[in-house]
Amino acid sequence: MGWVMASSVLFFIFGTKAYQILANKWIIGFNGWLELWSRWDADQYLRLAKFGYTGDSLWKAWLYPLYPWCIRFVAWIAGNYVVSALIVSGIALFFAAVLLRRLVSLDYREEIALRSVWFLLIFPTAYFLHVCYTESLFLALAIGSVLAARRGRWWLAGLLGALSWMTRANGIVLLPTLAVEAAHQFWATRRWNWRWLWIGVVPAGFAVYLLINWRISGAPFAFLASRNALFTIRASWPWIGLRGTIGVLQHWKPTDSEMIGAQELYFIILGFICAVAAWFRLRPVYAMWITGNWLLVTSASWLLSIPRYTLMMFPIFILFALLAQNRLWYSLITIWSLLFFGLFASLFVWGRWAF
Repeated sequence: MGWVMASSVLFFIFGTKAYQILANKWIIGFNGWLELWSRWDADQYLRLAKFGYTGDSLWKAWLYPLYPWCIRFVAWIAGNYVVSALIVSGIALFFAAVLLRRLVSLDYREEIALRSVWFLLIFPTAYFLHVCYTESLFLALAIGSVLAARRGRWWLAGLLGALSWMTRANGIVLLPTLAVEAAHQFWATRRWNWRWLWIGVVPAGFAVYLLINWRISGAPFAFLASRNALFTIRASWPWIGLRGTIGVLQHWKPTDSEMIGAQELYFIILGFICAVAAWFRLRPVYAMWITGNWLLVTSASWLLSIPRYTLMMFPIFILFALLAQNRLWYSLITIWSLLFFGLFASLFVWGRWAF
């Protein structure tokens, strides 16, 4: 609890100072301060929370419903939608940190569990856990689902998995992830457990999303057309998008070459290395989660926001914690994380593209 609160307070103070320095502007009032944390996609989630799936915006068929519904519920009490979004994200981050610590503690000593939480909180794109985005809610639900499966509470794993898929598209990865955990438990005990069938509840979250698409557009898969119209992205082999990323790195202007080229490429490589390492060093359920998410986000004709998506691959922080048993690696990972956290967070509050 203390770590989460401290990281949140420090982030909001740092973001405020960074904006005033970089933008050379004073923040006007409380509403002006709140605007710093609702950049880019956040504005669409807030609109959805305020007005629901109405209007003719292409975004309405693209965004998943659980996060804006949570904002709307809290706003019924708090009144302000940005404040409500920050409350939802803050509470979800607290649960994500606690659940990650408990999950890692099932296999490793307390020191490794605490380090895993530490690396989650300082990851270069961890600022998305504090602002008006879905990341913290999704992480809390996904980690909770895996923890419930590890403890044999498969009904809860299925329910939290369904809620995960109501929050983000990569909730789909919980299907093979939970199936791998069930297979691992069967291999260890050589006994069938009918409770594994609760995995079948996970697609219920996607069914809600398809129903919403059908109600607002007349087609359950309208979100595919929305994706093409909004981002000109289609499903493709990972090397197709990777080739485009390398092209950006080589030919675009310096800012875009670094942010849309180099940084995207670095995190693609990081995710791949961690996916491979996880199959050798971690329990199969964790390896499946990283691998599934990596394949999902890289199997597109145009790769964008990979550093933010990598934040969802939470077993990476377990690998970091294991590697950080060496003091040199602990220092290197911490310094890298904090330096780029500061850089990316500054760009985000300034209103520049930061994944």
